[in-house]
Amino acid sequence: MRGSFDALAGAVRRLGLDPVDGHLYLFLNKRRRLAKAIWFDGSGWCVFAKRLEAGSFQLPPFADTDSRVEVDGTTFASILAGIDFTAARRGWFRRPSRSRGIDSSPAA
Repeated sequence: MRGSFDALAGAVRRLGLDPVDGHLYLFLNKRRRLAKAIWFDGSGWCVFAKRLEAGSFQLPPFADTDSRVEVDGTTFASILAGIDFTAARRGWFRRPSRSRGIDSSPAA
């Protein structure tokens, strides 16, 4: 992950993609603590980097055979924000309604 503009653009080309097509490409290191994104805005290259002090970037579920994954902007923002896609979700807990158990009708 020492690469910058040219090395990241070369990595995109090795994937068979065109780095100047306007898409944003995200790369993670092996431990997933460092993320670098490269983007060509039409007039020049932009490289963004983020290093986590604790934890690791979590990815959405995908097949182990995939060498690349296409995500939308919301998922991309979630990855950079550190949202865990694999965490179990807690459902809402509702207490059962309490019934009095006493018949309110008068005894005959």
